[in-house]
Amino acid sequence: MTTLNLHTALISTMVIVSAADREMTDRELFTIGEIVRTLPVFSEYEEEHLPGDAASCVDMLNSDQELEDIIKKIKAVLPKKLHDAAYALACDIAVCDGQLSQEELRILEMLRHGLNVDRLTAAAIERGAAVRFTRL
Repeated sequence: MTTLNLHTALISTMVIVSAADREMTDRELFTIGEIVRTLPVFSEYEEEHLPGDAASCVDMLNSDQELEDIIKKIKAVLPKKLHDAAYALACDIAVCDGQLSQEELRILEMLRHGLNVDRLTAAAIERGAAVRFTRL
């Protein structure tokens, strides 16, 4: 059983969405790396751990654990003030490659409910992600 900490919980939200459609695209992996390198919430995180931490999350997804249980673990580790941030990171990964699959939408819905992100806040986060990743 994988033990999560604050950083691995945030990384797990991104990996869960990226793996939702069974294909983690290069754009999604690149975006996860950029988020970890640039956001202040990861300033204390050692970036060289990212491949192993992401692989641990994939292992959790491939195990007997239900997705709802993984989301409960994430919620248990994150302070309430980071629930919206975790959802925002997940949304960024969902839209970063310009394709939003039904599987990704379902995972986002599960994360929103699991992290108790209210619908209005979720809508604002989703719109912000869509705008940030708009392509010409």
